[in-house]
Amino acid sequence: MSDTIAKLEHQLQILQAELRQREYEIDLLRETATAVGSELNLDKVLQLIAERARELIDAETLLIPILNRECDEYTYRAGAGRGVEEIVGESLPLDFGVCGWVWEHKRPWWRGMLDELSEAEKNRWEKEAGTLIMVPLIGREHFLGGIAGINKRGGEEFSRQDLNLLSLFASQVAIAIENAMAVHRLDQAREEAETYQNELQQLNSRLQATNQELEFLSLYDPLTALPNRSLLRDRIQQGLAAAQRDGGGLAVLVIDLDRFKEINDALGHEVGDQLLKQVSNRFAAELRHSDTIGRLGGDEFAVVLAPAETQAVTRVANALLEALATPFIIGSHRLAVTASIGIALYPEHGEDAGTLFQHADAAMYAAKRDRCSVGFYNSEVEENSLGRLTLVSDLRHALNESEFELYYQPKLDLASNNIIGVEALARWPHRKRGLVMPDSFIPALEQTGLIQQFNFWVLDAALEQCAAWQARGWSLGVAVNLPVTSLLDPNFVGELAQRLERWELWDKLTLEITENLFLSDYDRLTEVFGQLRDLGVNFSIDDFGTGHSSLSRLRQLPVSELKIDRSFVMGMAQNADDATIVRSTIDLAHNLGHAVVAEGVENDSILQQLKQLDCDIIQGYHISRPLPVAEFEAFVEDAAWPIARPQEQHLGFLKPG
Repeated sequence: MSDTIAKLEHQLQILQAELRQREYEIDLLRETATAVGSELNLDKVLQLIAERARELIDAETLLIPILNRECDEYTYRAGAGRGVEEIVGESLPLDFGVCGWVWEHKRPWWRGMLDELSEAEKNRWEKEAGTLIMVPLIGREHFLGGIAGINKRGGEEFSRQDLNLLSLFASQVAIAIENAMAVHRLDQAREEAETYQNELQQLNSRLQATNQELEFLSLYDPLTALPNRSLLRDRIQQGLAAAQRDGGGLAVLVIDLDRFKEINDALGHEVGDQLLKQVSNRFAAELRHSDTIGRLGGDEFAVVLAPAETQAVTRVANALLEALATPFIIGSHRLAVTASIGIALYPEHGEDAGTLFQHADAAMYAAKRDRCSVGFYNSEVEENSLGRLTLVSDLRHALNESEFELYYQPKLDLASNNIIGVEALARWPHRKRGLVMPDSFIPALEQTGLIQQFNFWVLDAALEQCAAWQARGWSLGVAVNLPVTSLLDPNFVGELAQRLERWELWDKLTLEITENLFLSDYDRLTEVFGQLRDLGVNFSIDDFGTGHSSLSRLRQLPVSELKIDRSFVMGMAQNADDATIVRSTIDLAHNLGHAVVAEGVENDSILQQLKQLDCDIIQGYHISRPLPVAEFEAFVEDAAWPIARPQEQHLGFLKPG
């Protein structure tokens, strides 16, 4: 009897324990359902489910794999228990492991499934069956993933009771997971939309800025911020409309800086750009608010004056030139700048923007050619402008066909009364234009980039002729004019060395360089002068007194002679100031150890004055005009001045330098 009672009491205790376990499980399920139902953050929901599921089936480790949207990969999104830190976040292909089996069969996995498998599958999964339990998470619309328990605590196997509890648990939380996923996707979509919106706003801002920049670039010059040709044309059209309505006038001025290319080439584009900015500021300061100044490109500017009449336009043009009178200071450089201005008036010179631009441009080139600074358009200007357009094509042909010819002007040594050298001067016997002088074609050669090819042609022809005269017994030096940009060409020294060696001419070549060389890269120029001096090349500063000489630099350069500009020499008989400049230049040159050449000697009176002033060498029409080779040789044979012979030396080559 007592044994029966004891058994009944033991059974009662077991039932009470099972009841308490069921009550715990029910409470856990209820609390979990409440907790996940109120939480919308997906990561928090999954972590909470992992922790509660582990308690529910008493697993050592619990993991929650979630499928991606493409359903080809699953990721362990949450976990609880041992070793989850190394697993959570890892992704695997769907066909890998038990998760793939659960996805394929849409059924839970536990040890009891072995009895339902084929022999092949049973052999494959038998090792994992006792350690793993996994139930699918199936939402309202599709498969979500699963809940997997690994190793039951205490070393037991997962039971059917664990399977039933975990399946019930999964069915309760699947909807919560799906809702959290939906919220998560919604948050992602919102974040993406906000990101796209921000990117769109940034793109719109950049597009607006780009449009503004494009609009600016389409209407304004980026360097000076002045109106460009398009905006200038629009301002002209507005001015024309007002002039036609009110009966007023309008003027277009085209301004081109003189020798700007030499500054740009010698000192670099950065200095050139700074100069253009300063020039534009000075020009703008001279104009009314109603006037427009713009930059056409390069060193060309344009001004639109409306309303305008001839006298007022002339005053404005002179004011613009006067604005350039003060030298420009850019870094260590002090730059003197001049300009040429062409003017076209409405309605006299054109009734539309294109014609006024064209005629003002033609007038500018005529002013530059005639060195008159300011010029109004006329029909003769237009003919010259059209001729300039065909000139470039003819120049290319002339170079290719060797149409140019060298003329030679003798140089007389006043001390020995001997002809001691010549200056080689290019001429162009044009089939239609006749004999074309250098002032007409040298600027065009420079503008078209043909000047270096032309310079080497001059050097070749002059050296060949000089060698021929040496063979004849005439000890004549030859002088060739050369722009400083040619000297600074990296290949120039080597090319000239080859030519001197070919003709075996040492100390017979003089390069005449204008004073603008002092605007150049002085260190590079000094190096080149030294290399050429080692080759026996002499240097002469041409047109001295009209440029930008620096006495300190002049003293340091290996210069042989100074050439006084013809404008001072020709006027010295009538103008005391010119005579003073000539006398001072001669004294300066001798003090520096240089010879002096006076060009432009037109009569005996000037020759005698120069002799009294101790000038060394003269050239000019009083001696002879420039002559082609045959005429020069005939002149030498008949001249009153004998020619220097090889044993004779002339003063220019004796002067230290």
